[in-house]
Amino acid sequence: MDKVETLEEVSSALTGEKKKIVLKEHIVEIVSDAGEGAQKAGQAFGAISARSGNGIWTVEIIPAEIQPPPRSKAGGSGNRIRVGSFYVTNAGDEADLVVAFNEQALLGRFESDNLKPNAIILLENKWREHADPEIKKLYRDTMEELKNTKLRIYEVPMERECLKIVDNAQRGKNMWALGMLCSVYSRDMEAARNEIRLTFAKKGEKVIKPNIDLLEAGYDWAEKNLDFKFEIPSAGITKPQIVVNGNQAIALGVVASGMDVCAMYPITPATSASHFLSEIFENVGGVVHQAEDEIAAAAFAVGASYAGKCAVTITSGPGMSLKTEVLGLASMAEIPLVIVDVQRGGPSTGLPTKVEQGDLLMSVFHTHGDAPKIVMAPATIEDCFYAPITARKIAETFRMPVYVLSDANLATGQQPFTKPEFKEEWVAPPFDQSPVPKGKAPYDWDEETGLSKRIIPGQPNGMHTVTGLAHSNMSKVAYEPKTNQDGCDSRSKKLAAFQKTLQTPKVYGKESGDVLLVGWGSTKGVIEEAVDAANEKGYAVSSLHLKYLQPMASGIKEILQNYKKVITIEINYSDDRKYQIFDENNRRYANLAWLLRARYLIDVDNWSNVYGQPMKPHSILDMLNEHFAK
Repeated sequence: MDKVETLEEVSSALTGEKKKIVLKEHIVEIVSDAGEGAQKAGQAFGAISARSGNGIWTVEIIPAEIQPPPRSKAGGSGNRIRVGSFYVTNAGDEADLVVAFNEQALLGRFESDNLKPNAIILLENKWREHADPEIKKLYRDTMEELKNTKLRIYEVPMERECLKIVDNAQRGKNMWALGMLCSVYSRDMEAARNEIRLTFAKKGEKVIKPNIDLLEAGYDWAEKNLDFKFEIPSAGITKPQIVVNGNQAIALGVVASGMDVCAMYPITPATSASHFLSEIFENVGGVVHQAEDEIAAAAFAVGASYAGKCAVTITSGPGMSLKTEVLGLASMAEIPLVIVDVQRGGPSTGLPTKVEQGDLLMSVFHTHGDAPKIVMAPATIEDCFYAPITARKIAETFRMPVYVLSDANLATGQQPFTKPEFKEEWVAPPFDQSPVPKGKAPYDWDEETGLSKRIIPGQPNGMHTVTGLAHSNMSKVAYEPKTNQDGCDSRSKKLAAFQKTLQTPKVYGKESGDVLLVGWGSTKGVIEEAVDAANEKGYAVSSLHLKYLQPMASGIKEILQNYKKVITIEINYSDDRKYQIFDENNRRYANLAWLLRARYLIDVDNWSNVYGQPMKPHSILDMLNEHFAK
């Protein structure tokens, strides 16, 4: 077999007789109108690839509208799957191969610069002879336009082939396309059949059999009609893996943490986390409460935590806005609470289905007055599993809200990781309900750390008033001048005490150099891939990724000072200096850049965007090229 590393080499190798070409990686997209099953096909292909030992990262392609018009460029729905012979940490650059159920969905991906110039396109051809002359003309005009590009387009009779097996091709085309991809990428067909059996297990053999028939038909058609075939070797993964998306990982982490109450209100892109949790939570004694609105969800969670549980509420940016007053109560009353914010674009309704990291400053500062809280951000799908476990332990130890900032990139992305082995220390021990010593204050703040023992309702000698008003350590309203100051001091000491437990984050790359890229959340993999590419070009670039944003660990300032230039990489808004109206007196910085500049008084720059798409490694590399060219 010939080994080919780039798509350019692939294109030149695909001449003459069909042969299997070994690749290091490929990025595949499946796009269609909403409701045609492209996302399910992509998830299945990713799962099959992961079970074949490949590294994968998938990202759902979701239209902004719930029911977008069919055959529209903005209405394309589907999945991007990066498959590699290595551990994959991000969605990568542009796609190498696209399966498109109509030319408008394809055109939307093409015009948004998501395809490599010479990508392979497998396009449904039923539109060429469609009964509607306008649709037929649009298809042919689009094909004429794309002929002037380097795209390698194969027109595929998907619907015609599906109708040989099922009456409604729209309900089976995705599995036929999956079979076609299994042929193209040399996937084991028994593994593919098992994936279909697993996917449709609840629907029975009447659904499973025709879907397997469609899978096999797509595979056979590709074997006979396509002139190329690829193989992506295993990444050599030997430990048992699980393949879930970030929202599923968060739900599983909630279960593993020992929390047994989740209060939520549906909101994109967070809803699937609580929906998945509702399917499994009852099996371990947990409860998912769907409240009448976001405010009620937060209040229910705070009430459950006050009663002796540690509850979690799961939401997105607009929900965070509504929960603000109740979250302030949790800070003032020192009630442990875990808040998961699956970030999306904003403000207002913003970009409900698109990725953004716009909630960092809101999470740190959004309550009125002084309300200390801890803010952390998972960087991978695996992190999404462990984050609720860690957050619960912190919340209960320090009696304060802990925010977990995920985002739409992690929420819908799939990545295999080592199967967790349950540990007893993940779960809190039974609550000590022995009588409270007489005369002990309900907020018996330690002079040095601000910590105090938690008292729950019904505990003997523990009766006290819980209030959102400023209060003394005896939970009495703060009428005396000094009382509010003492309360604020004590709550802040807890934050400082937690900060002293944090380890200094590790630098990726050399510990000094020309440029340090600093990131947080889901950008970790793409930043580190860009750093590797930059250093291959001879640049002196390193990166630092922060898990805890509030408070930040000690030692970060010293790290920043070891580099000539510090640049944060973020998916949130900042002013672009290419516009003359922006200068050092009025320029707005990205979220993390604001925090680093304020805390460490270092001239931190930033590079960010709000395109609503996951960042691409080459985009960061392009920025570095411009920097070093100056």
